[in-house]
Amino acid sequence: MEIKGIAAIVTGGASGLGAATAEMLAANGAKVALFDMNEDAGKAHAEKIGATFIKVDVTNDDSVNAAIEQAEQAHGVARVLVNCAGIATGAKTVGKENAPHPMDQFRKTVEINLIGSFNVLSKFSARLAAAAPIGEERGVIINTASVAAFEGQVGQAAYSASKGGIVGMTLPVARDLAPLGIRVMGIAPGIFYTPMMAGLPQNVQDSLGKQVPFPSRLGQPSEYAQLAQSIITNPMLNGDVIRLDGAIRMPPR
Repeated sequence: MEIKGIAAIVTGGASGLGAATAEMLAANGAKVALFDMNEDAGKAHAEKIGATFIKVDVTNDDSVNAAIEQAEQAHGVARVLVNCAGIATGAKTVGKENAPHPMDQFRKTVEINLIGSFNVLSKFSARLAAAAPIGEERGVIINTASVAAFEGQVGQAAYSASKGGIVGMTLPVARDLAPLGIRVMGIAPGIFYTPMMAGLPQNVQDSLGKQVPFPSRLGQPSEYAQLAQSIITNPMLNGDVIRLDGAIRMPPR
């Protein structure tokens, strides 16, 4: 699918991987809507790249429906969805003083990362299903998994479960949407320089980067966006999750 002239939605578009993807889409001529809870950062980034910001809670049906409607009124029916909204939490299954993992934390992580992604993609697809195809396809969905889906570390039970769910639903959702001409892919980033990573001391960032076989550094959000661009424009990429990790395989800790 050609990016120029199409409408696109990026969740988590105010910062990190989502912000870089939204910038790539806008630079290539797409009409971009940023979905995010961070209103200040979202509006600032939208203004910078010439996009539309909409405050959205991806876990809330009404919020998502209203946001998709608003985006469509501004730009027309969206043909591309990139789901980057998510949170990273940490807690052991049994923690200090033999305390069990807080269930509210586990539930919130899965709710935002996995259920939120499906909530947006299902509503996006239902809206897109009524639109005429462009060539041989109607649109493309890209979800964000993580290498933690495959090699979850100590304390990542909730996060790994949420990202493993993204991996697990990729093929069946792609099969569901194939008759509609909507492709579904996932990207599983390794250790990337995101706002969360930026808050760590420089020596910790450097140490993490050196764990990557090659290139031995943190991934850049622009490199995630570059892969997203390739997925959008290559019609044979469908139903799979691509690791973007410099060949890293995460150790237990």
